[in-house]
Amino acid sequence: MRAQTFVVLLALSLTACGKKNSASSASSNKVRVGYIGLTCEAPIYVAYEKGFFKEEGLEPELVKCNWTNYKDTLALGGYDITHHLIMYFLKPIEQGLDVRFLAGIHRGCLRVQAGVRTNIHTIEDLKGKRIGVPGMGTPPFVFANRVFGTHGIDAGKDIIWKVYPAGELGLALDKGEVDAVANAEPIGSLLIAEGKVRNIADQIMDAPYNEEYCCEVIANGKWVDANPKRAAAATRAMLKGAKWVETNPKTAAALAVEKKYLASTEELNTVALARLRYIPAVQMAADSLVTAAREMKAAKMLAPETDTNALAKRAFMQLDGVSDDWIKSLQVEKVAGGQVSPNEDIRLMAALIEKDAGDSCCRRKMFDQPDQDAPNLADPNAQHLSKTMVAKDATR
Repeated sequence: MRAQTFVVLLALSLTACGKKNSASSASSNKVRVGYIGLTCEAPIYVAYEKGFFKEEGLEPELVKCNWTNYKDTLALGGYDITHHLIMYFLKPIEQGLDVRFLAGIHRGCLRVQAGVRTNIHTIEDLKGKRIGVPGMGTPPFVFANRVFGTHGIDAGKDIIWKVYPAGELGLALDKGEVDAVANAEPIGSLLIAEGKVRNIADQIMDAPYNEEYCCEVIANGKWVDANPKRAAAATRAMLKGAKWVETNPKTAAALAVEKKYLASTEELNTVALARLRYIPAVQMAADSLVTAAREMKAAKMLAPETDTNALAKRAFMQLDGVSDDWIKSLQVEKVAGGQVSPNEDIRLMAALIEKDAGDSCCRRKMFDQPDQDAPNLADPNAQHLSKTMVAKDATR
């Protein structure tokens, strides 16, 4: 029975990706890099398009996947390496998934925000309130659960969750259907610019979240063990991509849209990338796992008996040739016009607010992200919630 289950899982995982499972043999320089099509995956797109993988002597293949089987596909060898959310993988690693974090990519894309017309000013004020999220199990939902867990709030009992398309969270606030929202960039910045919300928890500003990575390079465990040099080379390529994005966020945003890695606009993508911090590191990446695991345990997303320090140690792997000293020595080009000045950032916000005035259909096409199909991380055995699920269905 177990063998049959494994075969079914393997088939599902591999059909979830757009490429066939052409194994990367130890004698080749091929590397298969997984991606979903998210704004924050810019370092992968840049590393591929700018030839950073090839500079490391690799033959890269991008493997397009979806959320539903993303972690299983990596563990079963459907692709070799990617960068992704720490909190998405820590629970599966706790349960025995053989994958390894290798280095930090970026920080700061998630927020919990309260409507300005409410009396909510602290995290404790959110107890018993209605919170809008783009999906049960999406990164904003997981971040909010983690925040509540460390402030004595039981997210399963003390919070009323309501699911909306990402582009309609502001509308839900306007209609008084929710008291607060949890979201990812650029929605958070847009709601602030529109004067609709105040920040309650901000991953880029508030401790300890501002001192840790939300996304890190992660690879198939068996592949890393068999190909440590190739894994290090692929990691360096993505870290260089991250540094390039930090230096040239406007150009990186335009590249992702132009090459059709994601369905967005240059303005929207620029606003999102300009706020994220793509400052790669190794030691901080290892430390981030310790903090995230401890707070996920407090939020009941990890088993009560889990040794979080041991879990973090097992989840991270130090590779030769990938170090903080190497990162500090790394130089990338500064593209003319590739940066976003404060004045330009304001203009971009104004342009997006104006576009946000369109009808519901247009707003959903513009702001919805593929991460709405994420599985429920608070309950890994729960049924996946589809992108078409809206608040009225979630509260029946």
